[in-house]
Amino acid sequence: MSHLINRRTCLRGLGASLGLPLLETMGWADAAKGKTGYKPPVRLAFMYMPHGVIMDQFWPKSPESFLKSPPPALESLRPILNQCLMMKGISGVPITPFGSAPHALELSTWLTASLPNAAKRNQIHITISADQIMANYVGGLTALPSLELATMPQTHKENQEGLNEGYYSHCSFRSPTQAMPAEINPRSVLNRLFGKTDQNGKTAATDPLDRQMLDLVIGGAKDLRRKLPHGDQQKLDEYLDSVRSVERRIAAIEYRQKEAALEKAGVSSSKRKASDSPPIEVKIPEGDKRSEYMQVMCDLTVLAFQTDTTRVSTYIGSTPNGVSYPELGFSDTHHGPTHHNNEAEKVRKVAAITKFNIDQFAYMVKKMASLREGDGTLLDNCIMMWGSGLEDGNKHTRENLPFIIAGKGGGTINTGRFIDTVKGNQGDLLTTMLGCAGVPLDRPIGIATREIREMMKV
Repeated sequence: MSHLINRRTCLRGLGASLGLPLLETMGWADAAKGKTGYKPPVRLAFMYMPHGVIMDQFWPKSPESFLKSPPPALESLRPILNQCLMMKGISGVPITPFGSAPHALELSTWLTASLPNAAKRNQIHITISADQIMANYVGGLTALPSLELATMPQTHKENQEGLNEGYYSHCSFRSPTQAMPAEINPRSVLNRLFGKTDQNGKTAATDPLDRQMLDLVIGGAKDLRRKLPHGDQQKLDEYLDSVRSVERRIAAIEYRQKEAALEKAGVSSSKRKASDSPPIEVKIPEGDKRSEYMQVMCDLTVLAFQTDTTRVSTYIGSTPNGVSYPELGFSDTHHGPTHHNNEAEKVRKVAAITKFNIDQFAYMVKKMASLREGDGTLLDNCIMMWGSGLEDGNKHTRENLPFIIAGKGGGTINTGRFIDTVKGNQGDLLTTMLGCAGVPLDRPIGIATREIREMMKV
C-alpha cells in the first residue's frame, strides 16, 4: 500500500483522522490558473549531520532561557530563534537486531523511521523516506520532484552487520529498493535546477526529441515487461519510475519556458506578488573552503524553493565516515573525536564541529527569513529541519535525537519555543511534519504511533 493518497480524489487520510491540518499545497501552480484563496506552497527540507552532539552545549537550559540565552551551538540562530522550534524527547529507531551497525543506521533510518529488512540486509530494502512521500504528492507540480544534495560522494565502503553500503550514505529512498543519489557538484545542481546548458553555459531550450525518445522507451519497456520474470519486472518498474520523473521535469520546464516568453512579451505572471523578493544570485565558489561550499549548497536550496523549482530538499552535510574541518584549526575527521570519553579537547572539537554545521543551517534559514514572499517571508512558508540520527556519538545513543525546526510551515507550526517534555519518536515527528506540510497519509511513517500536537499551531 502506498503512503500517498490520490490528491485529486481523496482529501483525507491518516493526517485527517489524527486531526492534522490539510493545507493547500498546489501553491503557485493554482495561482497561475487563476484560483482564488491562494497562498504560497509549503516547502520541506532536511539538513543532516552525523554522530550526535555534545548535549550540554546543544540543548537549552530551560524553555524560559531559549530565546534570551541560547546554548553555544545555537548562537548563530539567535536572531531568528523566534522562528525556530526545539523539542527534547524524540527517540530514534531502536536498532535491534543490528546492534553493531550504529553508523549504517543513523542516516538510513533518519527519514524512514524504519529498519532495513533483516532478511535482505545485503540489498537496499527499507521503506520510502518522508521526503519522497512528499515528493510523490507535490512533485508533479514542479520541475524537480525533489532535490538531493550532499557534501561528499556517497561511495563509502563499510558493511556493518552485513548491511548494504548504501545505507551508510543515503537518507532518501524513493521506494523500498531505490536509494536516491545526491549531487555534490554545485555547478551541476545549478544546471539541473534550470535545465540544460549550451556550450556557452546558457540555459538551452528543451529538445523536442526528448519527448519522442521517452515515448519510445516507455512503449518498448511495456512490451518487454510481459516477457520478464518477477524480479526483473521490479527492476524495470524502478527504471520506468525514473523515466517518468524525467518526463515530468520536461513538462515543467516547457511550462516555465512558455511562462518566461509571456513575461518577455509584457504579460505578467500571476504566480508571484510584485512585492516578492527577486530570486537570489548564486555564486559558485572557486576554492575548497568548506563553509563556502556548504553555503552555496544552501543557496541552491533557497533558490530552488524561491523559484518553485522544487518543494522538497535534503542535504547530507557529511556522512558517518566523517569529514575534516580545517577551518576550525584541527585536522581530525569528525568521527574520531566523537568517541571522546569526556576528554576535554575531544569534546571541544565535537562541539566546534556541531556549531559549524548549525552555523551553515543558520546561514540558510536567515537568508530565507530575509526574502519576502506573499504576505510574509520565504521561511514562513517552509519547514526546515536540521538534525542528526544519533544523540551521543560517544555512546551511540538514540533516545533523544537532536534537531532544530525553522519556519512556520505556512502557519501550522508554533515556533519560538523549546519544549523539554515531549514524548515521541522519529516517526511521530516525520508524520506530524508531513501533516503540517499538507501531505495526506494512509498510514504513519515508520514507527510512528501519534501526532506531536505540541509542535502545531492550534
